[in-house]
Amino acid sequence: MNSLNSVLLGMIAMASLTATLFFFKFWRQTRDSLFLFFALAFGLDAIVRLLLGLTNVSAEMEPFFYLTRLVSFALIIVAIIRKNHPSRRS
Repeated sequence: MNSLNSVLLGMIAMASLTATLFFFKFWRQTRDSLFLFFALAFGLDAIVRLLLGLTNVSAEMEPFFYLTRLVSFALIIVAIIRKNHPSRRS
């Protein structure tokens, strides 16, 4: 079961890294901060998933991984709010 978990975490990390590269590419083309925030969020998720797959998570370290997910989701929420804020509309 442990090896299956590692394989799944590796797949999720690879998918997150792919999303990071796509959003970074779109940010370089448009310079829209929405894409940069999304790239940062997915990049952080890829790193955390890789670390989860490579380490044995103890009870003391579990909150660290959940806090990083919270930061990732917060980055996405901030990006959406910044994009839709009335003062930024033309």
